[in-house]
Amino acid sequence: MAEYLVLIYEDESAMGDADPSAFATMMDGHRAFGDKHGAAIRGGNALQPSSTSTTIRAADGEGFTITDGAFAETKEALGGYYLLEAADLDEAIAMAKEIPAAFGGVEVRPVRPLG
Repeated sequence: MAEYLVLIYEDESAMGDADPSAFATMMDGHRAFGDKHGAAIRGGNALQPSSTSTTIRAADGEGFTITDGAFAETKEALGGYYLLEAADLDEAIAMAKEIPAAFGGVEVRPVRPLG
């Protein structure tokens, strides 16, 4: 079995403008996903909005530059993730298709074992 990180990207503005029932529907979807695939889920969390992030970059080989905000400005921001165990990429994609992302999409990436 291999591990796959599923990154959930959504339009933060659209999510913020959505009515409470849309949020409730999304949370119901995540609960259903967890109930169905709990044995394969190795971790996962929702993230605070990208406006709360801090970016750290190496500054010309000496020290660091630290700025408020996301690494890049995009319409869709990383809103959460699941770490899944699956037999192969096809199985991970099949599970990822069930993750609610009404205002965006998901990205599936194999985890590279180190060592």
